[in-house]
Amino acid sequence: MKKLFTWASKWWPGLIPLAVMWGFAAWNNTLPVEADLSARSSAALKDTVLDKTRIAVDGRDVSLAADAFSEEGRRDAVMAVETVPGVRLVDDRTRLVPEAKPFVWNAERDVVRVTLSGSAPLPSMKGRLTEAARKEVGGVEVADQMGLARGAPPRFEAAATLLLDQIGKLKDGKITITDTKVNLSGMARDLGGREAIVAALKNLPEGFSIAANDVKAPPYIFQAYKDPVAATVTLTGYVPDNTIHAAIATSAARKFFTEKVVDNLKASIGAPGSFNTAVIAALGALSRLSTGTLVVSDREVKLSGDALYEGAANDIRAGLGKDFPKNWQYKPEITVKPAAGPVDGTVCQQLFSELLAKGKIRFAAKRADIDPDSAAILDHLIETALRCPTTNVEVAGHTDADGEDGFNRALSEKRAQAVIDYLVKAGLPASRFTAVGHGSTQPLAGNDTDEGKAQNRRIEFLVR
Repeated sequence: MKKLFTWASKWWPGLIPLAVMWGFAAWNNTLPVEADLSARSSAALKDTVLDKTRIAVDGRDVSLAADAFSEEGRRDAVMAVETVPGVRLVDDRTRLVPEAKPFVWNAERDVVRVTLSGSAPLPSMKGRLTEAARKEVGGVEVADQMGLARGAPPRFEAAATLLLDQIGKLKDGKITITDTKVNLSGMARDLGGREAIVAALKNLPEGFSIAANDVKAPPYIFQAYKDPVAATVTLTGYVPDNTIHAAIATSAARKFFTEKVVDNLKASIGAPGSFNTAVIAALGALSRLSTGTLVVSDREVKLSGDALYEGAANDIRAGLGKDFPKNWQYKPEITVKPAAGPVDGTVCQQLFSELLAKGKIRFAAKRADIDPDSAAILDHLIETALRCPTTNVEVAGHTDADGEDGFNRALSEKRAQAVIDYLVKAGLPASRFTAVGHGSTQPLAGNDTDEGKAQNRRIEFLVR
């Protein structure tokens, strides 16, 4: 026995390195097998719909953990791994994504971003909805805060995609799908945007309906700016249609302003009632200012700027709203232009002539009633008369050749006197002015055309 132990003590230490070599060989052979099974299991799952997929391999046993979006999808995923050659056992650790009741999805827009939140039924759909939002808002940040949940109604993606088409039409607002009910709120980006959204919503997929649509139209804005330095009047904003556009532009260029009219108006729906009446009346008030800004926002009119003298400022403030339709609001913010320095009679005559060459004092046909649209040219004449207080002025009236000579002479004198009365009402002394009527005896053009007759009907200021 002693010899046996002596012999064994000589050979058993040699088993240790053999065991180590065997273990290393076994481990070295297992690693490639596990890596191969992991790769082939992952490949087998490429056609399944899973989220947060994790595969672990121990020998030939595979542990599969993932979030599945249906019981059928869960079973298909496990079966796909079980059929991978070399897999002995699948440890199923998959789970169903929670179901959302109700199923809610939101798209919200503010000044800087669009935020998608709520639930989406699939990861791929999350991506498609995010891309659809980016495409629609072009350059605006899109934040994806959507989670994943089961319970989406049929045709959910079609409904959400159609609604994302509308997010670009909003300046700000929110769109929500709650199961099959759609809610919208906010402010449309452009005039007509609200109507375009309403039209698009008629194409919602079957089963979806509008629970509430509180999208508001932006203010309907018309603006006019009078710049005495550039000698321009710039019109911007909106008008209801081409007919009203033409009426406003014509009134501005031919009735109210001697300055160049720059017309940048666009036609759009959404104008308040009686828009044309209010805007033309407000343009008449603007024409009386030296410099000024007119803003018509829905049914509110704001006029600001400098009148040529204190009496004109008071008259504009008092009369601004009298020609506006009922329920329109108005806000005059009228100051008075600093008075210009005095001039002598020669310069005064030059200024009168220049003013009357650019604009005309108009009267009712065959009468001496001054057209209210002549207020602007009269204000400028009054401002000039205030600059030469020591001069006397002859106000001469002229007519065309239609009618009897006696009637025309009397009419021309009455018109000259009506102008003087207007000047005196503004605060100028009556003693400085004399009315003279020449009838048709001093024509500037022939009386055989309407254009010629229009030139002959005039008022002249002559410094004496």
